Amino acid sequence: MNTPIVIRQSFRTLLSSVLLLSLMAHGLPAAGYPDYNSNPLPADRSGMESNAREIAARIQSGWNIGNTLEAIGGETAWGNPKVSPELISLVKQSGFDAVRIPVSWNQYADPETAEINASWLNRIKEVVQYCIDEDIYVILNIHWDGGWLEEHVDESHREQTVARQRAYWQQIATHLRDFGDRLMFASANEPNVDTKAQMKVLYAYHQAFIDAVRETGGKNAYRVLVVQGPGTDIEKTVKLWKGMPNDTVPDRLMMELHFYTPYNFTLMTEDADWGNQFFYWGDGFHSTTDRSHNPTWGEEAAVEQLFQQVRKQFTDRGIPVLLGEFGAMRRSNLEGDAYRRHLASRVYYLGFVANRARAHGLLPFYWDTGGLDNNGSGIFDRRKPAVYDAPALKALQVGVGK
Repeated sequence: MNTPIVIRQSFRTLLSSVLLLSLMAHGLPAAGYPDYNSNPLPADRSGMESNAREIAARIQSGWNIGNTLEAIGGETAWGNPKVSPELISLVKQSGFDAVRIPVSWNQYADPETAEINASWLNRIKEVVQYCIDEDIYVILNIHWDGGWLEEHVDESHREQTVARQRAYWQQIATHLRDFGDRLMFASANEPNVDTKAQMKVLYAYHQAFIDAVRETGGKNAYRVLVVQGPGTDIEKTVKLWKGMPNDTVPDRLMMELHFYTPYNFTLMTEDADWGNQFFYWGDGFHSTTDRSHNPTWGEEAAVEQLFQQVRKQFTDRGIPVLLGEFGAMRRSNLEGDAYRRHLASRVYYLGFVANRARAHGLLPFYWDTGGLDNNGSGIFDRRKPAVYDAPALKALQVGVGK
């Protein structure tokens, strides 16, 4: 997920335009950033013995710190409090084995040199340490970040974006180099790719990420890294993805996909001329009085079919797959029986997706915006912190076999 659900598309368009104007105004060099790999270390395998498959075998369920460290305007700009050790402790106590940390870097970097502010690097390191202290696996990425990479997967932006990707990951990887194999890096979030030509560019972006991390040395020489399919969309990836990027060490790459099927149930906020929102998902949960908001596609059989495709292309070939985001909004605008039926079907959806993901070897990470009402998806009340949505939490953990 890129921005809060209710403003996602318009906000992305606005910020992409602002970013483009900023780049033009500053006259950034095509590929003239400094080399930030100023202190490469010899490869260090200590604490890095596990490969991607071994780590994947230890992760049953994951959770996203959404709308926080990737928020444009600062960590609290999208309504969430700062991440605290108490929150991460609660996440661990609630049964999650791993945390995905979406992060924005571009807004904290010098536009001329791509140098990331040291205080922001330190803040991210602090949050990673919260997770490591709880023996939680961590996925750290460059998220949407204003769209500098995700909205520019084309030949005209290739040179500039490769240079920026390399500069950022040299700095991130160096700053976090001493963490053991519980920390993993992820190249991007949801790269906007629809064609074979764009796929060639996406491979170049992923390769720049892998090369930049590896060349910093130390534990990064063996760290597990995660790359994203086109749009992190299952059907696009099955069609366009032709193989993993090159790496200097075997069996240290994971694949990442996201899952918001059916969109009408998980994210859609208004009925449209092409179709209505779905309020009630799954066998036994359809409404007899509000039939216009029952699903017409994307239910159990569709989930099973999509996950089978992923299993055939990746997990059966020994490539672990991170289902880096999945979830469904709570439609708190509903009332009475409609709301009760919706909540029950949503709990069923979360449990079903988590269960079938694990059955096909995928690692499900719940997308949590922190929002408690107004179409929020928060499991935790982060301000206390405390469990807010116990039925959803239980469904997720029972779904993965806990």
